[in-house]
Amino acid sequence: MDFSFSSDQQLLRNSARAFLDEHSKPAHVRTLWDDPRGESEALWKEIAQLGWLGLALPEDVGGSALGLVETAILQEELGRAACPSPYLPTVLAAMAIDRFAGPAQKSRWLAAIAGGRARATVALMERALDFRPEAVETRAEERGGKVALTGVKQFVPWGHVADVVLVPARTGGTLAVYVVETSAPGVSIVPLTGMDPGMRLAQITLAEATVAAEARLPAEALTFLLLRGAVGAAAEMLGAARRCLDMAVHYAKVREQFGQPIGSFQAIRHKCAEMLLEVENSHSATYYAAWALDSGAEDAALAASVAKSYINEASRKVCGEAIQVHGGIGFTWEYDLHLYFKRAKALEPLYGDAEYHRELIVRRVAR
Repeated sequence: MDFSFSSDQQLLRNSARAFLDEHSKPAHVRTLWDDPRGESEALWKEIAQLGWLGLALPEDVGGSALGLVETAILQEELGRAACPSPYLPTVLAAMAIDRFAGPAQKSRWLAAIAGGRARATVALMERALDFRPEAVETRAEERGGKVALTGVKQFVPWGHVADVVLVPARTGGTLAVYVVETSAPGVSIVPLTGMDPGMRLAQITLAEATVAAEARLPAEALTFLLLRGAVGAAAEMLGAARRCLDMAVHYAKVREQFGQPIGSFQAIRHKCAEMLLEVENSHSATYYAAWALDSGAEDAALAASVAKSYINEASRKVCGEAIQVHGGIGFTWEYDLHLYFKRAKALEPLYGDAEYHRELIVRRVAR
């Protein structure tokens, strides 16, 4: 079996890295921390022109009809650059609309997202801070061909810049996911302060926000979003961890103590070796899960949970050890390592933390 990227995938990775090295430098990332939106409109338009937003969408809406593996490649590079961008929630919502929505919703949103004219997000977490379907408390009431949504969604990624949000809600015991325009009456959004200034969050309150009945997606859309969100987040965390490993290895080569590089000391060499092991394991788990979801493999859901649960801890370890290798300078906020450490840490709870996914692994293995 050949586990390497194809020539086209490698080209995508190389071009994405070159673009982000130029347009998402650490200084640029820090500048956007003080921006009310936290992202660059110019960068978003360039990403759209490169075709990234429509990578997994059909060609007839301006997409490339590729898959989650290619999306994960881009997501890893975005994580490596700690790029402040609503890319992941936007493409997640677009993929779900493409898979489950009717013609009207597809026509309304897919071409707009692929062309960079709209941003999207997914509001999956509520008061219980639990991703299980039974934790959804938001209510949906049918009223003469319309549906009124009432509830509060917490920690919505990039909710303050989104034009559309996917909202799980229930009518009695029936769960569904609704496509909601953030400009609709009854929708209010409050930005939240998160751990990573480069990844914004928001609280979205729905006070009888009304949507058309055709905006309803089936309950399977929630699982679809969680699995692909977990793999996308894992890929971004992998990118952050790989960047920290590269920085640690470079520093170990150039920093000298007692007249020799610190990389010649056994303790430092062992740290770097263990970091490489975690990164390579994370790479294998993430891209296998992406391939499995693309291919509809029998173990796709299990693979996604394995990837997210493993890299949640691996990225924290790698980024933390990189700070240790750098010593005192690694603990300063001005040093760029913290861009990647905080990005990886902020992504841990999104789309399921390690405990949540390990519980899913136990249930699936038991079955």
